[in-house]
Amino acid sequence: MAFSDRYLLSVTTISLFFSLSIAFFPGYDTHFMGPRFPNEAHPLTGLCPEYYQFTCPQADEIVISVLKEAIAKDPRMAASLLRLHFHDCFVQGCDASVLLDDSHYIVSEKNAKPNKNSLRGFQVIDQIKERLEEACPNTVSCADIIALAARGSTILSGGPTWKLPLGRKDSKTASLKGANANIPPPNSTIQNLITLFARQGLDQGDLAALSGGHTIGVARCVNFKQRLYNQIGNSKPDETLERSFYYSLERVCPRTGGDNNISPLDYASPVKFDNYYYKSILEQRGLLNSDEVLLTGNDQFVAGLVKSYAEDEALFFDRFSKSMVKMGQINPLTGYNQGEVRKNCRRVNGAF
Repeated sequence: MAFSDRYLLSVTTISLFFSLSIAFFPGYDTHFMGPRFPNEAHPLTGLCPEYYQFTCPQADEIVISVLKEAIAKDPRMAASLLRLHFHDCFVQGCDASVLLDDSHYIVSEKNAKPNKNSLRGFQVIDQIKERLEEACPNTVSCADIIALAARGSTILSGGPTWKLPLGRKDSKTASLKGANANIPPPNSTIQNLITLFARQGLDQGDLAALSGGHTIGVARCVNFKQRLYNQIGNSKPDETLERSFYYSLERVCPRTGGDNNISPLDYASPVKFDNYYYKSILEQRGLLNSDEVLLTGNDQFVAGLVKSYAEDEALFFDRFSKSMVKMGQINPLTGYNQGEVRKNCRRVNGAF
């Protein structure tokens, strides 16, 4: 065989190898393909927006179709799914550990104080997973489904979109201790918030932007009752609460009982993703203590961002999108030797 023929055969074989690798492996890690490959993965996380372009190109379309049905039935669901992504990423990284149910080997994060009787959207994730398994078996991870659902919920609520890096794998473990320790409580001080965000590699700018996710959704009475009746242990309300707002909350959240009664986080437009959340904080109508301290917590940088986002919705949308991408890349499991792609998001593969 002539040299040119052998060379041509070698090139053809290599090309075929890469084509088959991409076609038959669920997802692919494009960072192995060199700097000239147009869809190169993030050099630190291995995630890339085009991860499923060959193995499940319809993934986002399937996610959006399920979200449309779910949000039409329950407009609060958009906020619940956005919150689910936050609560997942703050514990062990964005690995779908929050979805695991109790088992012989797992103590579920669903039992953690910030999650129990509060976190929602698990059935919607199940529906998305079922449809994706029909279309692309063993391909799209539950961790990526959470991230896609958070972005889709934001878009369907009138908020921004962003180029979403994908390729996360699902963990085989959960951390009840981590969920109790790392998820910011609703009565957080500004310093507590800054510390908990920094623990995840997120800065004060991310804190100010990601808090804007509270522009949609509701909170339970138990999470803001302290502000109404015993803010600093003197049986008096939080002095930063605007008076008429305080009276409206008092009717929803009595001193005794009513812990599961709900109130909008953004009273002006609770199901529309906009910048009224920041405007409400400036009006002293932030629902949670962790909302109001963004302005009153003696951090001038964060307070300045609250004012900027209240004035400029486009700026908020831009910063929120960037911070969501950053949060979504907290300690992902990637490659073929970390995690797995669960068949059922509620349990690890092989579990009974």
